[in-house]
Amino acid sequence: MAEGVAAIGLVASITTLVELSAKVVSRLRDFTSRSSDIPESFRSLSTRLPLLTTTLQRIQSQASLSENTAEDLKAVVDNTAEQISIVQVYLSKILPSDDASKLERALKALKSLAKEDRVQQAVEKIHQNIEILVLNQTTRHVDTGDCILEALSRLSVILPTLPTPSSTIPFRRDPDFIDRGAILDQLHQKCALSASRTALVGLGGVGKSQLAIELGYRIREQSPGTWVLWVHAGSTARFEQSFRDIADHVNIPGRQDPKANIFKLVHGWLAGGKSGQWLLILDNADDPHFLPEAGSAAWGRQGTSVDGEPRQPLSAYLPQSQHGSILVTSRSKAVALNLVEEKDIIAVQPMAPSDALVLFKKKLGSLVEDDNLTELADALDFMPLAIAQAAAYISQRAPRYSVQRYLEDFRQSDRKRTSLLNYEGGQLRRDWEAQNSIIITWQISFEHVRQSRPSAADLLSLMSFFDRQGIPEVLLRKRAGSGDSDDGNREERDKHNDRDEEKDNDDNVSECSQDDGFEDDVQVLRNYSFVSVDANQTFEMHALVQLATRTWLKSNGQLEGWKQRYIKNLSAEFPTGKYENWTYCQALFPHAKSAATQEPSGDGSLKEWASLLYNAAWYAYEKGSISEAITLSEMAMEVRTKILGHEHEETLESMEMAGLAYQLGGRWMDAEELNIRTMEIRKRVLGEEHPHTLASVNNLAMTYSSQGRWKEAEELQVQVMEIEKRVLGEEHPDTLTSVNNLASTYTSQGRWIEAEQLEVQVIEIKKRVLGEEHPDTLISMGNLASTYRDQGRWKEAEQLGVQVMEIRKRVLGEEHPNTLNSMGNLALTYSTQGRRKEAEELQVQVIETMKSVLGEEHPSTLLSMANLACTWKSQGRKAEAIDLMGQCVQLRTQILGATHPDTLASSAWLTEWQVPEPKITPSAAGDPTIENQEPSGLDETSHHTVSSEPRWKGTLASWKHKFRSR
Repeated sequence: MAEGVAAIGLVASITTLVELSAKVVSRLRDFTSRSSDIPESFRSLSTRLPLLTTTLQRIQSQASLSENTAEDLKAVVDNTAEQISIVQVYLSKILPSDDASKLERALKALKSLAKEDRVQQAVEKIHQNIEILVLNQTTRHVDTGDCILEALSRLSVILPTLPTPSSTIPFRRDPDFIDRGAILDQLHQKCALSASRTALVGLGGVGKSQLAIELGYRIREQSPGTWVLWVHAGSTARFEQSFRDIADHVNIPGRQDPKANIFKLVHGWLAGGKSGQWLLILDNADDPHFLPEAGSAAWGRQGTSVDGEPRQPLSAYLPQSQHGSILVTSRSKAVALNLVEEKDIIAVQPMAPSDALVLFKKKLGSLVEDDNLTELADALDFMPLAIAQAAAYISQRAPRYSVQRYLEDFRQSDRKRTSLLNYEGGQLRRDWEAQNSIIITWQISFEHVRQSRPSAADLLSLMSFFDRQGIPEVLLRKRAGSGDSDDGNREERDKHNDRDEEKDNDDNVSECSQDDGFEDDVQVLRNYSFVSVDANQTFEMHALVQLATRTWLKSNGQLEGWKQRYIKNLSAEFPTGKYENWTYCQALFPHAKSAATQEPSGDGSLKEWASLLYNAAWYAYEKGSISEAITLSEMAMEVRTKILGHEHEETLESMEMAGLAYQLGGRWMDAEELNIRTMEIRKRVLGEEHPHTLASVNNLAMTYSSQGRWKEAEELQVQVMEIEKRVLGEEHPDTLTSVNNLASTYTSQGRWIEAEQLEVQVIEIKKRVLGEEHPDTLISMGNLASTYRDQGRWKEAEQLGVQVMEIRKRVLGEEHPNTLNSMGNLALTYSTQGRRKEAEELQVQVIETMKSVLGEEHPSTLLSMANLACTWKSQGRKAEAIDLMGQCVQLRTQILGATHPDTLASSAWLTEWQVPEPKITPSAAGDPTIENQEPSGLDETSHHTVSSEPRWKGTLASWKHKFRSR
């Protein structure tokens, strides 16, 4: 043995290491003697530490050893002793016992210990040091063939297991992880295939990285011989550093050479087979530029690397190897497609409501409030990052803050929502460069879009104001002159979008180019998961994405410009509330309601906003949506009054609309007050005999009639009729409408003969002037049929009612409200004759169609329910009748109010039915009176035959009522 301090120190270190190794081997063999089910890493350690002892003894016996060599070997021996000491400390805490239950717990603890990062690293380092010491012995006997063979034999045992496979995932496993359906199973199946490449694509904060982390841990559990290697793919620098970390972790030779191409080294190790099986996770591969480019430190300035190799894109160093698979997480589908096939992309959506609820409960722990949790998860679009943020925010402020308080604050305004969602907290398993605020996370993606395709960013800006679902393409095509705060931005956008495109003056080619440009913009937004396309080929967005976009626009001074463009586009498209427009109105109505919460600035945009609100109120009125009709009409009236003045015709139209809405909701006094104000202004401005003035008088008469003030209504109607006969002529449509209204007032007073005379007169003129199948002619015919029924002239009523119904089915369609009114009136005619089965069949059909066309809460639907309940009561089906009438009372109370006449009428009949009464038997003369059926003069049987509809006159909206399908 060599003399000197170094040699003496080496001997002492070897002695210490041999003693430590013996203790660890003894402890491990104690385990193996009791059970064969111990982790492979500990089993291999127990068999290879004796080899270390043999090697150390050989070193100790060497006669010649230079001082430098002795110092180098001492460093390796000391490091090995340090690593074995770490293992010994952990093992000392687990004491084997003869007791079976204790032994089982000890083995379980041992398995858990094998997964500890520090233990794994210590075992791996021990193996590496054994390799170094054995190699030292091999090089000292190069002239002895037997010694070389012996060394190679030892290396054949050690080298295949070195280094030990492990994980470089930089995050702890999430104990709150939610297994989201079949995504992980799908991922595992794809990544288990040799040389596979898979991508998780979705919005930032949707949980892509969390899925990748969990997959990595599960693969390590199920396949301990598989490497799981994590690469930060957010930038060139982070990508390069991750490759260097991998090279260090797996101990790739040559990695410390300053001239080495680190990408090539790692690529060679992954592709060469020495590594064994591996999974490479590229996290946050969002930037479309850096992967096709070259790494900074690895390349020289002349297109070659520092080792002389040709320059290659970074993506070329991601091997297609039978030994491993690659998983990519990205916000951009376009970026993912640079690395994987389309079929290998898994779209990650927000969580299912049930999963989001479970996540919320785990994050909140004891602070869970089930009553509000589902609502809050829904408000947060079921986004995992937003849920984690909210839970952290609530937990930090508990018990002075609650889920309910968060929800209330969140619903206050965009400003409050943004403040809450900008909270940086609640997510410990995100990269240090990633933002924990979901708002900022999406705005980063928005910046990527704005820089790569500004016109796509413009499209997203416009879409952020709509309701999140069902956004029609037609409303998005016009984007010119929108949100840019200066001409420079607009020029830059135009320059960017026109780059490399040839100009063509041909209109068709230009239009085609615009279509292509729009589709390209849509595709960019879809690639980033900002928008999606539904089954109806309309667009959808997450509400929080819209909020993030609007927040960005506000911070960049572009919010108002894009809001005005949104209002302009929607106002230009939203039609009047006429029946023939209902389908289109229905599609646009959610966007109109969204617009109602976003008042623009500037008189021009305010006028467009008021026009939109007015038409939306018209549609809501026609559909029987009372509260919405009132709210929208009041807003339109207020804005028009402010910017146009009290006497402007559009202001007066809005006042009339609000009056109609009040009347529909049973607010007779409010309706009367508005109608009087409108009438007085028009008398002063337009004159007493102007058609619009007469329409206002007629509306006031309608309000009186609705309150049962028949005399006052009759006086006004006669006045209007006489003026119109003189000014417009006896056969003018407005004159005929006034005659028809007066006839209905007579009917309401039981003045059947007078009503019949007027109705017959109107029908004859309308047939001659408008035609027998004109909708207005059919209204008058329906009213006459009801008058016949009220007089007990059943056959005439039935014959005329059937005729009107059949014509309306053919001309207007089976689902038109007027057609349904005809069917309901005919059912009443059958019912009053005792033909209850036929009446029931028609009434059931009417109710089902009305629910579909008008909605379950429309006043006409509720009226049909009440009439069917009466029919069932007359059939002796008392329990069913009471149940249906009870539903009707509940809905009328909710929709119309407890004091509305319709609510009071149905409540009165329900109360009467619930009190036992003696049965009334029809008289011997065959009196067709129905048991407990309301008299014809009461609301349930007569009110449904009276309704009003708006009449469009000229170029302005002037309402004039007429009775429809009595």
